[in-house]
Amino acid sequence: MFNSIAENQSGIASSLDASNPNDFKTIYDATMQLLFKISYKIVCDEEAAEDLVHDSYIKANEKKLVFPSLDDAKFWLIRVVKNASLNYAKRKVREHHAYEKVLYEEHRKMDSGEESLLKKEAIEKAKEALNKLPSNLKEVIVLREYGELNYKEIGKVLGITEGNVKVRVFRARAQLAKLIGEDDVYLS
Repeated sequence: MFNSIAENQSGIASSLDASNPNDFKTIYDATMQLLFKISYKIVCDEEAAEDLVHDSYIKANEKKLVFPSLDDAKFWLIRVVKNASLNYAKRKVREHHAYEKVLYEEHRKMDSGEESLLKKEAIEKAKEALNKLPSNLKEVIVLREYGELNYKEIGKVLGITEGNVKVRVFRARAQLAKLIGEDDVYLS
């Protein structure tokens, strides 16, 4: 579509040579603001947009492109800037996801063998203690802690008042604390 300098020696005077300083200035002056706006709308970063636009001018200059008209130069540059800006935006999204992944992986903590064993023993001890509770206290604590129901919902399920549910939950927790021994349990 565009000719190199060697192919366009007998070119028309209206053609613009991107490697000629005068023609380059003409192209730059006519397209810089438009290209910057396009790039900025895509990348939302002034410095990056400016760099991407300047890179497109450098490409045209290095390839020694000769454009038949100013419009042809403008459309070619728009396409180059648009593609470069989209690639930049995609790369930034990928980098952001990679940073988030690394950030969250560092916060994840692997349990040591000792911690895993302590947790397992604590869970077994809690289950044993729960099974030792009277059924009226056990069902209330199971619905509250494992079923995540509120006091009103538990009352409806069991057919008792909300106040009675609160009393039973309190008693169940107190008995569990005695059975388990509060200082003796490792729960996370």
